[in-house]
Amino acid sequence: MLTSPTSVALYLMTEKGYAILEHLVNNFDYKIIKYVVGARDKNIENDFYEEIKTVCARFNLPFLDRTQQSLILPTTVALAISWRWLIAEASGLVVMHDSLLPRYRGFAPLVNSLINGESEIGVTALYANAEFDRGDVIAQASQPINYPITIAQAITLSVQCYIELVERIWPVWVEGRSLPARPQNEQQASYSLWRDEQDYCIDWHRDSHYLQRFIDALGWPYKGAKALLNDKPVRILAVESEPEVHIENRTPGKVLFINQNQPIVVCGTGLLRLITVLDEANESVLPLKQFRSRFS
Repeated sequence: MLTSPTSVALYLMTEKGYAILEHLVNNFDYKIIKYVVGARDKNIENDFYEEIKTVCARFNLPFLDRTQQSLILPTTVALAISWRWLIAEASGLVVMHDSLLPRYRGFAPLVNSLINGESEIGVTALYANAEFDRGDVIAQASQPINYPITIAQAITLSVQCYIELVERIWPVWVEGRSLPARPQNEQQASYSLWRDEQDYCIDWHRDSHYLQRFIDALGWPYKGAKALLNDKPVRILAVESEPEVHIENRTPGKVLFINQNQPIVVCGTGLLRLITVLDEANESVLPLKQFRSRFS
């Protein structure tokens, strides 16, 4: 089925959206792009909103903020990357989702995949429909991973998956053709819940290896895992798992050792060395002012 002439709307956010836009304008025929829609994300330190806007200006691509609804016109197809809102302007809406669907449908799939210790990460290109992340799958790309790995490192790997998928999709659109797709297997479906500030809290009763994955998955560009240090809020951004020792009266969250000014904290099982701990003013709290300290 032909869709020619093709006009594409891009709905882009975050580093992933910026990377794909740069790749498109530097490697493909981008004249089919009718406009680019951007939006800010207050939950991350750099949302790449300005970078996306700058690329559009450099290549004379119309840029709209998502609040400019009256200027957003229908297009033949649309591509959404890191987008969180409903899009009604395009009949052929393709969404890029940060998991190998049908697993991890929903929210924060990359973060939750890392916390769960998955052996690979991936991205799915799918057609949007009325139910989130249940549309027909166009293509998938994946990357194997090893731990420890930070969320920033995982995002860099996932960008390669995005590029691989766009390189398969874009030439088809340029030729004015539609993209074939296949239904998802509902028997294999799982869901990933949305995360809020409460989900950044560290549960010291968990295993130290789990906690290292948890903290690594919530670091930059996110705000970082949080805890209380002697009842004062802190963000913990970098840790290492330490070998277990026998503790007679195990109390998760208590400091057991201090090594090179870095506290080693008791977990449900195992120990965790804290390397970077910041207070609310983004100042380091290390070395600790008192040895007898408790994280909660």
